[in-house]
Amino acid sequence: MREGHEGTGPGAITPDGCAVELYERLPAGDAPDIIAAAVPAGAHILELGSGVGRMTHPLLERGFTVTAVDESADMLARVRGARTVCAPIEELDLGGERFDVVMLASCLVHAGDEEVRRGLLRTCARHVAKGGWVLIQREGEDYHTNVPRERVDPSGFTIRIASVEPVGDGVNSVRAEYTFPDAAWTQTFLARPLTKEAFESALAEAGLEVDAYLTPDRTWVRAVSKP
Repeated sequence: MREGHEGTGPGAITPDGCAVELYERLPAGDAPDIIAAAVPAGAHILELGSGVGRMTHPLLERGFTVTAVDESADMLARVRGARTVCAPIEELDLGGERFDVVMLASCLVHAGDEEVRRGLLRTCARHVAKGGWVLIQREGEDYHTNVPRERVDPSGFTIRIASVEPVGDGVNSVRAEYTFPDAAWTQTFLARPLTKEAFESALAEAGLEVDAYLTPDRTWVRAVSKP
């Protein structure tokens, strides 16, 4: 288990506190449509942090080729139709392979450990093809302040951000709770809030820059390698 991370509930729990069975149940929402509208049809996508394939499978259905990367073999065992690579994202080096699109979703860019975040973004920069794009999902601006909050999904489960507690050095410990009619899970993880300016500075450090904010709330970003 990564330091500061914990998960509870049925089934296998990954090093960052994610429950495999939970993520098999969670819907992809509108993310696959946002991604499909932002990149060329049929692009080869390197999906960093694919988990069980929550977005992998909808992207495959839309005609993309996907290489799915995750540090959890239990998660990757649920992925179908894509090449899979089991490795920590921040350490990934696919020996010179380059991809039309590199995707870092699930707000992983907000990793509490700055060295991990730097490693994640370096991995993105190292694997994107010349003229390609890096797609990054950010936290909403009130993610750490509008707490507690909850949302009832139309399919009948409840997601609750129960608490956000400072632990020092600009990092917060976040506790999320997921309640289904037949099961419940929690995940506690470390996250570092990033202003728009801090986020763009982190990109620049990795040799990347914003090409476009893809959603009005700026949670989805398309970045490119700096010239």
